[in-house]
Amino acid sequence: MTLIRTRILTLMRNNLLRFRRRAFLSAALAGTAFPFLPRQAQALTAGEAQTLVGAAVADVNRVIASGGSEASVLRDMERVFRTYADVPTIARSVLGPPARSASRAQMRAFTEAFQDYFSAKYGRRFREFIGGSIEVESTRAVRSFFEVITTVNMRNEAPFELRWLVSDGSGQPLFFNLIIAGVNLMISERVEIGAMLEARGGSIDALTQHLRTLG
Repeated sequence: MTLIRTRILTLMRNNLLRFRRRAFLSAALAGTAFPFLPRQAQALTAGEAQTLVGAAVADVNRVIASGGSEASVLRDMERVFRTYADVPTIARSVLGPPARSASRAQMRAFTEAFQDYFSAKYGRRFREFIGGSIEVESTRAVRSFFEVITTVNMRNEAPFELRWLVSDGSGQPLFFNLIIAGVNLMISERVEIGAMLEARGGSIDALTQHLRTLG
């Protein structure tokens, strides 16, 4: 098992342990692997989903091959996420049931704060791929979306899978989840965000303010 895969799986296991200690979070997540899925895809094809991921992968490969500083890599990765990710769907999903009672203003503020947090956190994760490359392998239909399977090739480490879940439910093809070496980003982040929300007494406004300090 590679070092990066070990880090990812360790993070996920730690998240799940905290998750199990929180009854309301457990109830919110139980029995669902893809909470708050995007709306039914309109006319998305496998080819369009693969083209979207291919463009994202090409941009990511350019970033990780650039050898730039952490600051420049994070700026570039933020641009990648803004371009190719369905951040509103991801934000609503990781917030979970509280998103249903949040006002439009609260969701807008939370989504903006979450986007900065998400871009910085996963920009650093992707920065660990420097010196390697990502290759698109195949695409398959899953429910109302497509899963595009890619392989991350690392120097001196075994390759591992990176799966992109793509839908056009927002009006254009975008990815709304990543599964990195078997770790579901959406579920992992839902645990993290849920713990942050619980620690702030369930206040979405307080959670938003906290995320702004992490982005």
